[in-house]
Amino acid sequence: QVQLVVSGGGSVQTGGSLRLYCSVSGLIFRTFRMAWFRQAPGKEREGGAAITPTSVYTYYAASVRGRFTVSRDNTRNTLYLQMNSLNSEDTAMYYCAAAAGNEILQPQSYKYWGQGTQVTVSS
Repeated sequence: QVQLVVSGGGSVQTGGSLRLYCSVSGLIFRTFRMAWFRQAPGKEREGGAAITPTSVYTYYAASVRGRFTVSRDNTRNTLYLQMNSLNSEDTAMYYCAAAAGNEILQPQSYKYWGQGTQVTVSS
């Protein structure tokens, strides 16, 4: 049974930082491209960051580039998202996902999903 367990969300003030964790089991983690998505109320789910299986390449949406860093530890089957300089537009539910398709930051390319963790940024 594939499980992606997301943790690390919470509330933070504008300009603050958070680190998200995604612990994966039930699949060969080191062979999957992984990504972080987010969804704000009333908005579509959007891709934030992705990383290839051996961390050679990372990809970022324009909205988070330079502030967020995606990384992974294949020995721990864990995906990370370091989020810095947070602002109110980053408030959303954040999900991790494991890829089955080729489109890097498109939700339809991801087969397995975590349960999500809420990130709330306030001034």
